[in-house]
Amino acid sequence: MTPFRENGTISGMTRPTPPNAETRIRISDRIADRILARIASGEWAPGRRLPGERQLAEEMEVSRVSVRAALQTLKTQGFLEVIQGGGTRVISDGASLDPGLAELVRVNHQNLADLAELRCIIEAWGARRAASNAGPAERAELSEIMAAMEADLADGKHKTENDIRFHLAIAKSSGSAIYMHVMGTFRGILQKMLDHHRYEMFPSAGDDGILLGHHRAVYDAIMAGDGEAAAAAMQTHLGWVVAAYRDEQARKGDGSG
Repeated sequence: MTPFRENGTISGMTRPTPPNAETRIRISDRIADRILARIASGEWAPGRRLPGERQLAEEMEVSRVSVRAALQTLKTQGFLEVIQGGGTRVISDGASLDPGLAELVRVNHQNLADLAELRCIIEAWGARRAASNAGPAERAELSEIMAAMEADLADGKHKTENDIRFHLAIAKSSGSAIYMHVMGTFRGILQKMLDHHRYEMFPSAGDDGILLGHHRAVYDAIMAGDGEAAAAAMQTHLGWVVAAYRDEQARKGDGSG
């Protein structure tokens, strides 16, 4: 990383001259841009805790005051949030980014049907990209999660956690920072959605087997590097979910929930 030097000299050779307010603003903007670039590159993914102010200041060779101002800018813009007890992390919860969307899901589960249709489109794209871009580390992570999902169902454990991990790992494997951020900001809503699926809509052992088969088909296609098969498998998976929502709406008559 190219260091920022507030006094225009190499650290340690001369005594730094404290920047005035105008200079500090310019420096903090540059720091904010650099932090945002690391978020956009996927280096700091949604949910990732950032290094502390002191470490960032040392890394960039600027003052902690400038770092603090940059972090505050990114918090105001909705990219970062304060962690209880101290620290900062990249926004990872849709409720933090868009409370209106979270509220729509909370008050009417039928809105999850529309979200499922949107997921069908974007996650098919993500699966296709993951098949092309997943490296050894991403493939290993997907393999670990797939094995954990199989073990969870065999042992009758909680069904949702590794399901979420699977979809987020595909986003990571896609190599798209935009897609990773979109999926990361939906994480809180995705939790509610998958809980509703796995414990209310699809609670039986037969449903578990179908869903595991869907995930296995997506996984196998990604591991084979077959983007079209991965996209088709994801569409089959989420299309099955959408069809269940629409059947539920039809049974209720008007779909108003």
